[in-house]
Amino acid sequence: MKKLLLSSIIVIIGITYLGRLSYLQLFRFSPNQILEDPAIKAVYDYPERGYIYDRNGKLLVGNQPAYDVMVIPREVKPLDTLEFCGLLGIDKQKFIERMNKARHYSPRLPSVLVPQLSKEDYAKLQEKMRRFTGFYIQKRSLRYYATNSAANVLGYISEVNENDLRRNPYYEAGELMGRTGVEKQYENILRGRKGVKYIQKDRFNRDIGPYKDGKLDTLPELGKEIHITIDKTLQEYGERLMNGKRGGIVAIEPSTGEILSLISGPTYDPALLVGRERSANYTKLHYDTIAKPTWDRSILAEPSPGSPFKALNALVGLQEGVITPDTKFTCYNGFYVGNNKRGCHCGGGVRNLNSGIYRSCNAYFAGTFRKIFGKFETTDEGMDVWEKHMKSFGLGNYLGTDLPTGRPGRIPSKEYYDKWYGDNRWASSTIISNAIGQGEVAATPLQLANMTAAIANRGYYYTPHVIKKIGSSENIDPKFKEKRYTSIDREHFEPIIEGMTNVYEYGTAKWIQIPDITIAGKTGTVENFTRIDGERVQLTDHSVFVAFAPVENPKIAIAVYIENGYYGARYAGHIASLMIEKYIKGKITRKDLEKKMLEKTLEHEYAKPYSGEPFKINEYVW
Repeated sequence: MKKLLLSSIIVIIGITYLGRLSYLQLFRFSPNQILEDPAIKAVYDYPERGYIYDRNGKLLVGNQPAYDVMVIPREVKPLDTLEFCGLLGIDKQKFIERMNKARHYSPRLPSVLVPQLSKEDYAKLQEKMRRFTGFYIQKRSLRYYATNSAANVLGYISEVNENDLRRNPYYEAGELMGRTGVEKQYENILRGRKGVKYIQKDRFNRDIGPYKDGKLDTLPELGKEIHITIDKTLQEYGERLMNGKRGGIVAIEPSTGEILSLISGPTYDPALLVGRERSANYTKLHYDTIAKPTWDRSILAEPSPGSPFKALNALVGLQEGVITPDTKFTCYNGFYVGNNKRGCHCGGGVRNLNSGIYRSCNAYFAGTFRKIFGKFETTDEGMDVWEKHMKSFGLGNYLGTDLPTGRPGRIPSKEYYDKWYGDNRWASSTIISNAIGQGEVAATPLQLANMTAAIANRGYYYTPHVIKKIGSSENIDPKFKEKRYTSIDREHFEPIIEGMTNVYEYGTAKWIQIPDITIAGKTGTVENFTRIDGERVQLTDHSVFVAFAPVENPKIAIAVYIENGYYGARYAGHIASLMIEKYIKGKITRKDLEKKMLEKTLEHEYAKPYSGEPFKINEYVW
């Protein structure tokens, strides 16, 4: 009986073990199980990253060969460290640090010891690698740039860190991933899928052939190419115009919402963030706290919109029925808020809507702003209506673009003012600066360009985006094909567009007309304050300009913002007109103006000493 019981226990234990092993092998198989087996080595085959082209099929980003020196720590045998370090171009301390990091990651799995060798270094090292057991060279591709522009749009790739490895099990130590721009936003499409070969090893740790005859091996899949909406020629031209200037330029195709150019100045050559000098170059760029070349002003800067915002206040006034195109206000070279006079540079006199726009009369739009709020019984009710209209143009939010970063700008609400002044302790006269695009409103250059596209379309816009085509398919996110309507009826746009057209014909931009192209635009001069030694000081104004062309069939809507650029037509207006002509005609006829904008810089303005940030939210200084 005891023998039978013992035999039964042994049989049950045996069956349990066999069942568990069968379950693990047949039903619970995963690549991670193989990697945990010290007798099996995984060798990855990395695909080329997808190419990036512009809207016209011009190459922006391709690939170039590079070579990583890999290490499997447990396989390393004693070696001449000094000789090896000399071949690798690193010192002994750096070698030790990287070996320790590799062991910490995994003694059995490969880690990158020295990334991105050049072809010359690879040639010198390859023939001697057999002397250094546990190390091998792995080929991969690095980015090659066919342009020295669009760094802020394209972004860059870099080696994954420990946080990346914890968040995403797809990646292994030493692999590369997109960090900013298009490279980050479309990482899963561009990276492709790596292949893997499993190699069986014997008890002496020697390779003996493919594991299971290669049945579990996978082939790499190339990353898909993508076409983006950026126009390479226009982008490069705009960056040249930004020489010695700080600010942003955004151009949009109104009929699609496709971003034609997204320019931030100053910028940098994207090739600086490729190769073994990438880290040093990035550190230098990132810690330039004065020029901030890695800070994308086109989508992150939030200055006051200035006078272009007057067009929206006029549209709200028309929609709410408090003004008509014939409504008149008298400008006394300014307007009064209580006993305080606010200035105006239009020359004074009686203004209707058209002359109010093309002469950029502050008094006209202050009067309109008061009438909007005067329609409602309470200031809160008026504020709710005004805020709704403004936000319908995409202001005060992130717009839903496919850009991986950005800022929302600001359209203030009643809650915003209640916080500062108290409930029922403020009125339209308190916030009258919003009538002329100063005060508490703020907008990024991208939002200003989108606002202008909505006016060009007579009341709707498409979500701005940079993706045009993935592989051979044009089936992009459906939200980029959807019209987004403003809260303003179509008929109210015509008098506004007429006034903006007259800005070029005989208004504030009459000196910068383009032959044979009809343009509707609006200049903006934005006050610029900061604090120096604790005192509020006014600096040189920012120059802002928005426009679209041609007026009857708009192909481009543009916003230009130049820090410390004086009045709107001086820098921003000239640059906008050159960009429009370049895009529509493909050439520049006003060579003198082009030469001036290419050569003229504002470095003398930026060299002026100041401390603190120029934009102080809680002081309404924009």
